[in-house]
Amino acid sequence: MRWYAVWTRSRHEQVVREQLERKGLETFLPTIPRWSRWKDRKKKIEWPLFPGYCFVRFDGHDRLPILKCSGVVTIVSFDGDIAPIPEREIEGIRRLVESDLQYDPCPLIAEGTFVEVIHGPLKSVVGRLVRKGTHARLVLSVDLIGQAVSVEVDAADVKAY
Repeated sequence: MRWYAVWTRSRHEQVVREQLERKGLETFLPTIPRWSRWKDRKKKIEWPLFPGYCFVRFDGHDRLPILKCSGVVTIVSFDGDIAPIPEREIEGIRRLVESDLQYDPCPLIAEGTFVEVIHGPLKSVVGRLVRKGTHARLVLSVDLIGQAVSVEVDAADVKAY
């Protein structure tokens, strides 16, 4: 029995988790508290840490019960084979969400990658990510003259270009 990521339809993570649990399967849906606003009120809700994904432990040869669940798009795979997730990665996320530590989702972007700023005064600017962390360091360059400038931006405000 190994862990796998199930790709779900938008906003169907909870529904998929509940269906899988009713089938007797072990699931993991890490969440983060977020404020949701309606016209007349605000409410704190648990939002999926990884929107569009639910984790489930099962025998990889018996995937039909998972694929039959309403809201399941597919089981994440590479080269046509479903891809298991190492136990230590699931356990690490589980320990984090059960702790009292503050955490936020962030894009998985390697240093040196070109990124685009998606929020704030630098919106749509493209640069090279040179440092990750809460405050990412972005380098904007003029290659023709071999000059550059760096700026600190919020890590949540960039995406891979």
